[in-house]
Amino acid sequence: MTLLHDLAARALRRLDPETAHEVTLAALRAGFGPRAAAGQDDVLATDLAGLRLSNPIGLAPGFDKNAVAPSALLRAGFGFVECGTVTPRPQAGNPRPRLFRLAADRAVINRMGLNNLGLEAFASGLAARGAGGVVGANIGVNKDSADRTADYIANLARLWPLADYFTLNVSSPNTPGLRDLQAKGMLADLLGVVAEARRVLAAGPAGDRPLFLKVAPDLAAGDVEDIVEAAIACGLDGLVVANTTVARPESLRGGRRGEAGGLSGAPLFGPTTALLREFHAAAAGRLSLVGVGGISSGRDAYAKILAGANAVQLYTALIYEGPGLVARLQRDLAALLRSDGFASVGEAVGAR
Repeated sequence: MTLLHDLAARALRRLDPETAHEVTLAALRAGFGPRAAAGQDDVLATDLAGLRLSNPIGLAPGFDKNAVAPSALLRAGFGFVECGTVTPRPQAGNPRPRLFRLAADRAVINRMGLNNLGLEAFASGLAARGAGGVVGANIGVNKDSADRTADYIANLARLWPLADYFTLNVSSPNTPGLRDLQAKGMLADLLGVVAEARRVLAAGPAGDRPLFLKVAPDLAAGDVEDIVEAAIACGLDGLVVANTTVARPESLRGGRRGEAGGLSGAPLFGPTTALLREFHAAAAGRLSLVGVGGISSGRDAYAKILAGANAVQLYTALIYEGPGLVARLQRDLAALLRSDGFASVGEAVGAR
């Protein structure tokens, strides 16, 4: 069955990228998605900011923007699934075409513009999912919002009982001005308001939820330390390192490499892993870290963990490798951990 799903993924690559994505989501909703083998290797079980994961391989946001198929994605073998980015009001995003494959580079450029059906549709999707598994909500702001802080709070308040954790997206390159929120003063102000909202929500019947901040890979000198200290001061649980990049490495060969938008995929592996090491050193164990960027093999996932990631996320590699990639990553990561004498993922975090 895994082979059949991978062949289907290959066929979908003949379609326009966004159409292929829509077809894939429809198939998942209809129950045609892959199913992981029963039972997972115990060496892969781990903890992420108090969340118990069967394995550290997560699906990054952007795939399931409207929380229509989180349970199907968990059944495919992911240890956790992050849906979104969701904004309070529906928004169409940028005009098509806005998603471009760079097959020669195993990469993608997108300028989607946080297109989604809005908060209520997202909440309905989370409410309809079955019990079990870890599902997070990546929350953002409407492009034309007059009060971006209020947008984050509205998302948190509506989704608090429905998601297992939350990630604040302040780093999408496709919403004008959003990355400005990473600046020291603006970030401290935003996180201070979020921390107070969290305190109130956590006192309610749903209890507390882990809270993460997703950062850009395009940071200036000193930004790492400033972000870490702001996150700790405001009680955040962790950071997601990192979002797509606006940089264009000279090594890119794909014919659409000049398109505007955020670049993801294999070219990000080296830069984001180096950035992850910086965040690991600055955080010194005070924050959980999720490593993202260019993961397409068990060895890539292992390198992120050794650099300081408590868990990892991927998306772009699925476009080129198909859903069978998830099982291969699990198998290869477990073998690498054991070959180096680690009894768990946690033992390997930041080991090199």
